[in-house]
Parts: sequence; structure tokens; C-alpha cells
Amino acid sequence: MNIAQFIPKLINNSIEKASFTWQTPSNIALVKYWGKSSPQIPKNASISFTLNNCHTITTIDFEKKEKSNEVDFDLFFEGKQKDAFKPKIAEFFKRVQEYCPYIFEYKMIINSENSFPHSSGIASSASGLSAIAMCLMSLENELSSELSVEFINKKASFLARLGSGSASRSIEGPMVVWGSHPKIEGSSDLFGVQFPYNVHSVFENYQDTILLVDKGEKQVSSTVGHNLMHNHPYAENRFKQANDNLSKISEILQNGDVESFISLVESEALTLHAMMLMSNPYFILMKPNTLEIINKIWEYRQENKSNICFTLDAGANVHVLFPENEKEKVSQFIGNQLSKYCQKNQYICDTVGFGAKKL
Repeated sequence: MNIAQFIPKLINNSIEKASFTWQTPSNIALVKYWGKSSPQIPKNASISFTLNNCHTITTIDFEKKEKSNEVDFDLFFEGKQKDAFKPKIAEFFKRVQEYCPYIFEYKMIINSENSFPHSSGIASSASGLSAIAMCLMSLENELSSELSVEFINKKASFLARLGSGSASRSIEGPMVVWGSHPKIEGSSDLFGVQFPYNVHSVFENYQDTILLVDKGEKQVSSTVGHNLMHNHPYAENRFKQANDNLSKISEILQNGDVESFISLVESEALTLHAMMLMSNPYFILMKPNTLEIINKIWEYRQENKSNICFTLDAGANVHVLFPENEKEKVSQFIGNQLSKYCQKNQYICDTVGFGAKKL
């Protein structure tokens, strides 16, 4: 694994002040990763849909200061100073300091906001840390000789991964693979890569409606959950299963076999939560309404010969996936029957998107 490529060789320019704003998306994994080793290396490869409407917008104002041994930053989330979030961001800066040594020369004011509820299982750390990584790379691009877009995206994914593994999949789109896998050309444990093969038209503009079953903070963080895989009795079988499923879904995405897509994606979601149920200590992130929704989706699919399916992230919310040609009917079903299982009847209509945007 060549990490030396991400250490800046030449800083040509001196910049006193700069400000960059990026919008970066959340993502939803189809094949999940659960379990990692240091430093943020996944135990199995994963693939995700990049989302469009669920995103974070982050602005970082950089102002030159006397160089020190400490990273100097203030953090504002949705207009309010959030010191509670600072330790995680400080740890992120500590992990990336070798690859971004220029951060010691600037005072940073970070302003961030989400288009969705924080800590509700919509991968806010993925979109949040990928946005910070893109802002850092914008500064590096100004300080260095011109960097290629390909390199900027690759290094941003590499940096984001050091803060949150799933953040590596929030730089590009519409489908991103993170984790070295023999069937995915160019794949790496160090950064996410765009799915490199032609995707069948049925998966273009795929719909994802996120049912907000529980908008509260998770009882068990993803970090704790990942760590519980170290001594998990089924861990090795799970890692093998996930890598096998990535081989299968690679073929499915190319040949358009929606029935196999449904079976694999739902199995992956339930397996993720099965790992939680069998951890020591064990825990449950699903809520009763999560199960109600799953059963309603199964009934609707059978009765209407629909291609609707679900997936889950590490939380209670349900991602309802379906092809664009079913949008009208499925949207009615969600509004009439599934929304009542959501907190305050709230859900987010989303679709597959295309990655980070500079604003």
C-alpha cells in the first residue's frame, strides 16, 4: 500500500487567507463493511450508492498564523459552536497531519450543516468528514502546483477514510467500492474508487427513500460496533461472505438482474444487524417500527410484483430502494402506508447522486 504518494512533496505558494465550501453526499452501502483494523482498514470490501439529497455543506476559512505543534480550529454546526464535536475532528486532524502538514500554519473556522438529521443512521460522519477532506484538498491545490482532479479525489477519499471509513465512499459516485477486491479493478483499502464497469440502465437514477424511524442518537456508535467484531465468533465467515457478495453484486449491476439485487441487498442488511445481535456485548439498533416497515415492504412486493426492497445502515432507519419507473406507485405506498411508522411521519426522498460539489 503506497501511502507516500499522499505526502506533499512541494509547497510552492504562500496564502494568507482562503475559504472553500464543499457539498459532499452521504452514501448507503449495498454490501456492508463491519469490522476494521488500524488505521481504518476494512476487513472486507464494500460498495455503496452515493446519495444526492442527503448531504453536508462545509465551509472552512483558513487564516495564516504562527506555526505551532497544535491544530487550531473552531467548529460550528448549523450556526452554533459545537465543542462536543471537536474531539472527533481533532482526532481526524491528528491522523492526517503527516499528509496535510500545512494545517499547522492556519487557524481554521469550520462551518457545517446537514440536509438531514445528525446521528440518525444516514452516515453524517461520512458526508461531514468527506467535506472537510475536500476543503483541505482545495487548500493543498492552491498551495502546490496544480493537482489533477483524479489525485485530489483519491487523496480526499484517503483522508476522509482516516476519520470515518464510510467517508471514503462519499467523494465520488454514483457507485463507489472501498476495500481491495480481486474482481474490482483499481480497488484499494486506502481509498474508495468508482465502480469501474458499465452499469445496467435499470440501476441508473435508482431511488432511495429514507424512512426516519428514529432521529435520535444511536445507543451504540458505529465505532464501538466495529470494535466488537474483533472477537466475534462469526467474523471470519462474515468477511468472506461480504467479499463473495461483492463479486456477485458486481455481476448483478452489470447484467440488470433486479431479483438477485433485491435478495442480496436485503440479506446484507439483515446480516449486518445479525452481527450486532451476536456480538458480546450484544445490541439492537432496529426499532419495532423498523420491523413493521420491512414486513409491509415484503407484502407490497409480493402483492404488486414490485421491485421494491430495503436496506439498513447501522441504525433504525429504513432505506427503501426501487427503480425510477416505479416511482409514482411506490411513493404513494410510502406516503399512505409506511410514513405512519416514521417519527412525525417524516421521510426523505432521495436518488443516486454523483459525489462532491464545490460551491
